Amino acid sequence: MLIDNLQYANWSEKIFRQMREGGVDAVHVTVAYHENFREAVLNLEQWNRWFERYPDLIMKGQWASDVDIAKAKGCTAIFFGFQNPSPIEDDIGLIEIVHTLGVRFMQLTYNNQSLLATGCYEKEDTGITRMGRQVIKEMNRIGLVVDMSHSADRSTIEAADLSARPIAITHANPYSWLPALRNKKDDVIRAVTKNGGMIGFSVYPHHLRGKSACTLQDFCEMVARTADTFGVQHFGIGTDLCQDHSDSVVEWMRVGRWSKEIDYGEGSAAAPGFPPMPEWFTDNRDFGKIENGLLAVGMNAEEVAGIMGRNWYRFYEDNFTPEK
Repeated sequence: MLIDNLQYANWSEKIFRQMREGGVDAVHVTVAYHENFREAVLNLEQWNRWFERYPDLIMKGQWASDVDIAKAKGCTAIFFGFQNPSPIEDDIGLIEIVHTLGVRFMQLTYNNQSLLATGCYEKEDTGITRMGRQVIKEMNRIGLVVDMSHSADRSTIEAADLSARPIAITHANPYSWLPALRNKKDDVIRAVTKNGGMIGFSVYPHHLRGKSACTLQDFCEMVARTADTFGVQHFGIGTDLCQDHSDSVVEWMRVGRWSKEIDYGEGSAAAPGFPPMPEWFTDNRDFGKIENGLLAVGMNAEEVAGIMGRNWYRFYEDNFTPEK
């Protein structure tokens, strides 16, 4: 079973076919960065058209069992997520609505301070807000996973402790391996994992040691060391693959409509445009290299199977359904 728990590509038939060539059974895709509710719904409409046009390649995923269905059919299950809470605007009732539409992950922040929490690019981290506490409670009730990938340290630790259900960091790496605002310090990783949460290792070059020149061995050794320290069952892959986008898209991702000028955040490692991917991972056909690399650094077959998809599958089973 192969699951990538975060991609944001310029979707096309070519990419859908590459998913099949790579044997990818499920992908969590970003359907909103800075969009409001109506704009996010338009993105979901576009996905419905793709599902209709390419039923032999992709299908809508809502539950863990859809991964099994996709695997049996020979296609890829697509799960939706927001990288910002902007689609719920200031209306807590929209949480249940977006879950009904198929959204399964929502970040409480995207780099900046939001109505819910503090982003990792802010100088001061005030933690989870009053609205944030209510939103986490409602997300727990509905089965919408709290994602803190772009959130600051205190906010993430508080979210992990406040949430009655495990939270996720869908795409990041350890700060101890590469100090970067988006990578996670040990106390953050510990807070997420001790509460049963999941973390997806990213291959986005700004979060790799050596950036685009990072070696497969260095990456896989980092994965093995982190899994050994915090428990292999809490980790998977969240590549953050942003394939085939123009550089203008990454600028929109970073600033949306909130700024007239480019603002990467103090201390950010970001630079203009998308960085080149490492040579060992350029698209969905390269997951086998990661799998073989993990085996080569000494992880056993069961551990590697967990990292490559089984751990995310178990997390889906436990956390996508409403509370009983």
